Amino acid sequence: MDPALENYAATVAALTADGQPFALDKVSINDVDFRTYVTMPANLGAYCAIMQQHGDKDFVAYREQRYSFAETWARSAALGAALQSRLGVAPGDRVAIASRNSPEWMMAFIAVVSIGAVAVPMNAWWTTEELEYGIEDSGSRIVVADPVRAARLAPISERYQLRIISVGDVSDLPLATEDFDALQAEFAGAAMPEVAVAPEDDATIMYTSGSTGHPKGAVSTHRAILAALWSWMLLGTVNKMLAGDSATPSLPPAGLLTIPLFHCTASHSAFLLSLLIGRKLVIMHKWDVQEALRLIEAERITWFNGVPTMSAELQAAARDTERDIASLVDIFSGGAARPPDQVGKIASTFKRAAPGIGYGLTETNAIGAVNAGAAYVANPASTGRIVPAVTEFKIIDGDGNSLAVGERGELCIKSTANCRGYWNKPEATREAFIDGWFHTGDVAYLDEHGFLYIVDRIKDIIIRGGENISCIEVEAAIHKHPAVLEVAVFGLPDERLGETVGAVVVLREGQELAAAELQDDLREHLATFKVPAHIWLQREHLPRIASGKIFKRQLKADYAAALTQGQGAGQ
Repeated sequence: MDPALENYAATVAALTADGQPFALDKVSINDVDFRTYVTMPANLGAYCAIMQQHGDKDFVAYREQRYSFAETWARSAALGAALQSRLGVAPGDRVAIASRNSPEWMMAFIAVVSIGAVAVPMNAWWTTEELEYGIEDSGSRIVVADPVRAARLAPISERYQLRIISVGDVSDLPLATEDFDALQAEFAGAAMPEVAVAPEDDATIMYTSGSTGHPKGAVSTHRAILAALWSWMLLGTVNKMLAGDSATPSLPPAGLLTIPLFHCTASHSAFLLSLLIGRKLVIMHKWDVQEALRLIEAERITWFNGVPTMSAELQAAARDTERDIASLVDIFSGGAARPPDQVGKIASTFKRAAPGIGYGLTETNAIGAVNAGAAYVANPASTGRIVPAVTEFKIIDGDGNSLAVGERGELCIKSTANCRGYWNKPEATREAFIDGWFHTGDVAYLDEHGFLYIVDRIKDIIIRGGENISCIEVEAAIHKHPAVLEVAVFGLPDERLGETVGAVVVLREGQELAAAELQDDLREHLATFKVPAHIWLQREHLPRIASGKIFKRQLKADYAAALTQGQGAGQ
């Protein structure tokens, strides 16, 4: 074995031995044995309460708002008391959060999971139609919403008897709401209600767009999310021990939050992990690379995580900036593949900061593989090695047989961090979760050193700037237009976003339709990021394979080539 790998394995073994900080045990969940950490708190409420140990240190900064760890906990406790006594929220009730990133988003999440309710983060891009699906599917009747999302909820509020807690001024809306700040003021000083919450109780429903049309709600237990957090803590501890004295930080930890909290990458590895390690989080209102450089300098940011587009723009801007950004230590990326050539550019531009990338899914609470530092520079096409110590990988063929090193097949993940299934979708759950293994739909292989390479996708999805887009969902929306006979939606390469949405639309005989007109129509039904950037309109039928299915692979190749020749939307 490679000496570096041997040292890594030995360090993991030492830290997970009996009596050690990350000691392991077995737990049986639905008659399947998993590894679990002995030292984890029993539930997320107990975990979140740990943040109090950081006292008056800055926790979150957003525009003019700035709260310490102690203040954030006190405000979360006040909201928890209000939810329970004023709004009647009981354990197991679903409470939605529909808002862009803010300190209130975090406080709402802490309050909801601490009182045993189920937090349902909703995509802030969703339209009224998409929000209605999430509300109806989850059964949420209480929603914490900012003004933009409250306006989108207004048309359906009465139908679902929603009780909306507004974060900001919504006085111009025809909507009865409870004011977030007023509730906190009324219950100021209240202790977080004490509620018995078991490790296997549901904690979150996070919606993910897959290949089956409507988003699926991945249901995670308290144990699953805590297992993800403990795994990241273990990985960080191992890396610090192997780095020795060079791992001593010169500045307190501070992260720049650029990605939406309704994704588990942000809610778990950025937000929740910060509660334990005492990391300050600075929230960006929206991504702007020059503003990012300003905040890195002003707030002494040490940790950055964003989709590959963001780190690429940061690297390009950093070459010419006069700002002091030497505080940066880690520049991570996730949500989509980072082009390998970016890795070397980041490493050469940021002399003191190491590039990193993570692979995980909503269904695994973002746990999977991590590649960082020198190992990433040496293996820039890999998403890294498995995160220890409760997660397992296997690569299988079409018959479910495990494949050898170097052979390509579907990646399956078994972990205590996996969600327990999909809300209200037993068939989808049975298809994706088999004997404890989550079938990712990603085609991958492992090399002889344990590095994971993602090479293709089985599922019909597009990943645009870290957002999963269901081709079937977009096709269904396009089919609603009366001029459309048939359609195929697929991903097209995009230098900035990784992929963008393309569509080939066959018009009905005698019908006329412009690409821009169709795009405007789709914005009424789909979040903006799902609307095809490139639309080709035609009269001839789409090509099909022998089974009668549309030959998407050929369409994708043909129209990707058309793009390079300058034939874009409307052609």
